[in-house]
Amino acid sequence: METLQGSKYAWILPQEFDTIVDQASKYKLSIPLMHTLTSRGITTKEDIDSFLFSAFEKEVHDTSLMKDADKAVKRILEAIENGEKILVAGDYDVDGITSSALMLICLLPLGANINFFLPNRVKDGYGLSPKVVQRAADNDYKVIITVDNGITAFEPAELAKKLGVDLIITDHHRPHDKVPDAFAIVDPAQNDCEYPFKYLAGVGVTFKILSLLYAQKGLDIPEKAYELLLFGTVADVVPLKGENRFWVRHGLNLLNQGESFPVKVMRRNSKLNKPKISASDIGFFLAPQLNALGRLDDARQGVKFLIGADHKETEFIGSILLELNDARREVERSIVEQVEREIKSGNIDFETENVIMAAGDNWPAGVIGLVASRMISAHGKPALLFHLTKDGQAKGSCRSIPEFNMFDALTKCKDLLTQFGGHSLAAGLSLPQKNLPELKKRLEALVAEQLTPFDLQQKITLDAPIILADLNKKFMHDMGLFEPFGNENRNPSFLIRDVTLVEEPRLLKDLHVKFRVFADGVIKPVMFFNRPELFEQLRHQGEKAFDLAAQVTENYWNGTSTIELIGIDIAFKDELK
Repeated sequence: METLQGSKYAWILPQEFDTIVDQASKYKLSIPLMHTLTSRGITTKEDIDSFLFSAFEKEVHDTSLMKDADKAVKRILEAIENGEKILVAGDYDVDGITSSALMLICLLPLGANINFFLPNRVKDGYGLSPKVVQRAADNDYKVIITVDNGITAFEPAELAKKLGVDLIITDHHRPHDKVPDAFAIVDPAQNDCEYPFKYLAGVGVTFKILSLLYAQKGLDIPEKAYELLLFGTVADVVPLKGENRFWVRHGLNLLNQGESFPVKVMRRNSKLNKPKISASDIGFFLAPQLNALGRLDDARQGVKFLIGADHKETEFIGSILLELNDARREVERSIVEQVEREIKSGNIDFETENVIMAAGDNWPAGVIGLVASRMISAHGKPALLFHLTKDGQAKGSCRSIPEFNMFDALTKCKDLLTQFGGHSLAAGLSLPQKNLPELKKRLEALVAEQLTPFDLQQKITLDAPIILADLNKKFMHDMGLFEPFGNENRNPSFLIRDVTLVEEPRLLKDLHVKFRVFADGVIKPVMFFNRPELFEQLRHQGEKAFDLAAQVTENYWNGTSTIELIGIDIAFKDELK
């Protein structure tokens, strides 16, 4: 593995391969993009075909393979036929909101007597609670269906059984060493579940159950279901491979043929004027508006908004989304500044510490996960941020690096925790405030034991070398075959050797650096976001050549499109090692 030290990152350089030109010719694919496939281990005809041209028959599996899926569907159909009351218990993030909306838009047309409940993040906390189960039983609900939660709902399951309420859990999070005693548990992350694709979002599991139910009734699932599946899958940052890749592609195709009214409102809010919406647009511009509801306000409005039955109400909630998302950005910026001050002052010392841990009693629980993600991006170390409550608890969100499995680490510290759940890269937890120092100490020990200094170094993996002359309409068309981009299918990163500045760089909003580069007779614009330190470095570069790590994008302005580079890092020649 050849590496090169850039201004911020260690670059893992692409290998050279002999077969690329022949394969590129065979598939009529741009050479740098065929190089990208090869770098990512996609080399056989079957794998290349599957990646470039997803097929329903290959990627989508029979829902009946999911443990308890048939049992869950049978009980839901019985409840509809008997007029029994059904409560959908969701979650306050986009995955939970879309899952809840999906249940309603699919079951209401079948005559279901159905209502939904989403917890308030501050008042109710995460997931199904015994209080909600008791209230449901008191109001004569006979079936509760969780969506995007429930795999750790031990007490609620016990109470539901005692009260004669059938609890159907649909979730995608990893179970602990046991599962709740529920009527049915549909979660492909269970070890004894035979469903071959283990990476569905909560909305994906919900969709599979409902598609099975519709198939058993001989009906086509409402088309709106694909939009909700798309949004929840992208927003939950599950791997965009296999079945997820197929459904996101399918949903984008339908969305770009005709947008729903809620999507039009979100698009207008974010000033997104592109002719076609991509998965990245949903992840960066549209879904955060919905997430802001659950982070700062009442997520239940998000379900009404997505269903979009009343245009006037949808417009009104859309204005709230815009306002809350702006407020969320401001809160997030404030917390980032506070944590960065802790780092600069030495209270968080990177000489001796490899885990970022910080807490505040006025940090909204809904925003700290975003800040943890920002810390990972800025510093490349596992980050845990906590909201301190008045009753002595610390409610936290954590994000990790690929080399350190946070779920496994928290499992080893579970004696300190009140509760926790999540994945290897992201988790939520709560614990008594007095246990925070010990948790920090144990996590630091686990990092020191498991990781090498290179593991802890911020790195970028470059997929292929490219020259500026490669960047043409054909290249952008071929890039479209690589979409949707997201977790485990990131936007390709390219190595561009020996470029020079055409003009002085410009610093925009004291944060972003814009300039143009020249190589091999071609000039291309480059934009670096949130890298203000590069401005002075580039100003002193003059006519000296440097290497560039960048992604390629198409910029739309006033009805025209231009191919531009989004900078990742720069390697100045005197920094090469």
